[in-house]
Amino acid sequence: MNMANAPVVRLMPEGLTLRVRVRPGSSKDAVEGVVSGELQVRLRARPVEGAANAALIALLADRSGVAKRSIRILSGQTARSKIVRIETQDGETVLQRLIEPGT
Repeated sequence: MNMANAPVVRLMPEGLTLRVRVRPGSSKDAVEGVVSGELQVRLRARPVEGAANAALIALLADRSGVAKRSIRILSGQTARSKIVRIETQDGETVLQRLIEPGT
């Protein structure tokens, strides 16, 4: 994994914290890769009443194999750029699943 461009703010034994850039109102839900140190995510949900945040958590859970309850938005609840915490015992594997294209 090329960690130089990885969106990780912090990788710890109990999980990871990463930067995410969300594009709500897109035609599909997708992880687009890493640009400028942020995980780029497209979501169909609109940023209304937390719908886009819920969709982001669901998409990250599906891609990473981690339960939704283990994912929290730490900052940026009303912004496109967010800091997300994923609690897991294998942060490197979860990060790999998130940033690999086509998974």
